[in-house]
Amino acid sequence: MTLLVLGIPGPNDAVDLVIESVVKSVIALAFLMGAFGYLTLAERKILGRMQSRYGPNRVGPFGLLQPLADGLKLLLKEQVTPREVKTVVYLLGPAISLFVAFMAFAIIPVGPSFYLWGHQRTMAIANVNVGMLYLLAVLSLGVYGIVLGAWGSSNRYSLLGGLRSSAQMISYELALGLSLVSVVVLAGTLSPIGIVLAQNHHPLTWFVLLQPVGFLLFAVGGFAETNRAPFDLAEAEQELVAGYHTEYAGMRFALYFAAEYINMVTVSALVTTLFLGGWVFVGNGIFFNITQAPWAQLIGVFWFLAKCAMFLFLYIWVRATLPRIRYDQLMWFGWKVLLPASVLNLLVTALYVSLS
Repeated sequence: MTLLVLGIPGPNDAVDLVIESVVKSVIALAFLMGAFGYLTLAERKILGRMQSRYGPNRVGPFGLLQPLADGLKLLLKEQVTPREVKTVVYLLGPAISLFVAFMAFAIIPVGPSFYLWGHQRTMAIANVNVGMLYLLAVLSLGVYGIVLGAWGSSNRYSLLGGLRSSAQMISYELALGLSLVSVVVLAGTLSPIGIVLAQNHHPLTWFVLLQPVGFLLFAVGGFAETNRAPFDLAEAEQELVAGYHTEYAGMRFALYFAAEYINMVTVSALVTTLFLGGWVFVGNGIFFNITQAPWAQLIGVFWFLAKCAMFLFLYIWVRATLPRIRYDQLMWFGWKVLLPASVLNLLVTALYVSLS
């Protein structure tokens, strides 16, 4: 313990940190895979209601076993591999997409810190002081899985889908990054936990009230980041068959499918952390001091998941409402609307912080 105080983990402390990280990682993986399965079911149910039809309701009570049936179907489906593919790159593409989706979730705090067995535990896999820099780096890697899978497929339609994904990433990633920087300027820290605590102590509580433009910019960038409607141009089936995953079947396709929905959960968690107060119900401890109440940890996790669920519902609502835009419209919107708006929002935020 003395070594830990000095900043050097002792033998027992090092083992404890490793065990803690492994346990957190297993819990996070189980949660994300479960969320992926039942988010697909929720989307099909909600879309069915919005379109005046029934969603899945045959497998299990109320259709609750439908994700298990879909997973079994994909697992047993024949793995068709075209002869001309670049095998190593072809197999790496979906694996990279899923791995990056898991990596981005690692720094997100889902609840307040608590003490267990003499140590302070954080409800995040990694408590990184420069978490926002890590986040930008990881989010930028997501397109590699799509581009490599598209190029490795040796299919012209897949290649076009991959190129579209890389081009749209450049157009919206700048706006997304600048909207994130505005939050960092307002909070005065790059740590996700620090950003949540800054919202807890701010008179106006959540940053969505101080950063409405930044919230909208980040939300739109999140939709594009996950290739969701109306920005699902990388897989526009009317013109590209299925885009970058045309040549993938069975579990290889399931990896891309899982990566998309896990990224949706990750982006929803990021919006909750950056703009909606994270696990905090209201700021300034008006409701309760969430860091001290013994039962507050579970309450904090509940509020965090509830806010994530609201944003995930928005994902589904937008898909049911807005049509896919044209590729040139996306590029125009990214460069001529999102980027200038994000720069202006950052300048106004910096001016507000410097004068306050």
